[in-house]
Amino acid sequence: MSTVLLTRGLTKRFGGLAAVSDLDLSVEEGEIRALIGPNGAGKTTLLNMLCGVTPPSAGEIVFRDARIQGLRPHAVAKLGVGRTFQVPRLFVDLTVLQNVMVGYHCRTRLRLVPTLLGLGSARAEERRVEARAREALALVGLAADADRPARSITFVQQRLVEIARALVLEPALLLLDEPAAGMNATETGQLERLLAMLRARGLTVLFIEHHIRLVMNLADQISVIDFGRKIAEGPPAAVRSDPAVLEAYLGKWSHAQV
Repeated sequence: MSTVLLTRGLTKRFGGLAAVSDLDLSVEEGEIRALIGPNGAGKTTLLNMLCGVTPPSAGEIVFRDARIQGLRPHAVAKLGVGRTFQVPRLFVDLTVLQNVMVGYHCRTRLRLVPTLLGLGSARAEERRVEARAREALALVGLAADADRPARSITFVQQRLVEIARALVLEPALLLLDEPAAGMNATETGQLERLLAMLRARGLTVLFIEHHIRLVMNLADQISVIDFGRKIAEGPPAAVRSDPAVLEAYLGKWSHAQV
């Protein structure tokens, strides 16, 4: 296996506060990596740096042998990094399908004038993007909802639309920020099966999650951060019994939840 994502000394400071401090991370191809830690530990800040939303204060980010720190989000996405957010960010006046098609904008050659004029080249490319978007919706189980207005679907369905929108680019790395938030046990099980299927297809996934059972069932490796620093890393069984993790994070949940 090759390394898909590597960070060295990655740091983000907001004034005098270090949200992420000197973080080294290595994620291998085809791996599902979980990132856990208490609220405020710096997890979302890390994802924001990885996808170009937030520039790092120090350190480097290497994605498939290319240094990507400092690149804008659309440039990072074009290289093959897909991302979802804690709160779904959909265009509520568009359909579900159109929201997924938007995810392909950084790679499409569509231009406004040819599209508005209905020129043949624009129509052909639009059909290709639509077909790709419908495939992504089928993967997440929303093929039948493609033509529904985005404002009419449930919060959980909005999360799945965001995943489809990230998948439409056929990324090499998928970043998910608390994908199981708001899901019941049945829906979480469906998400687990979806992510396992994506791993079987060769996709590399890095996800933040507070649903510990999902993390333990799904992750190949777990990285734990607290106060912006990595305090533990390894397979689920090792992380689950690490004293530093139990003190910082897992001890806040009941034994039944863990």
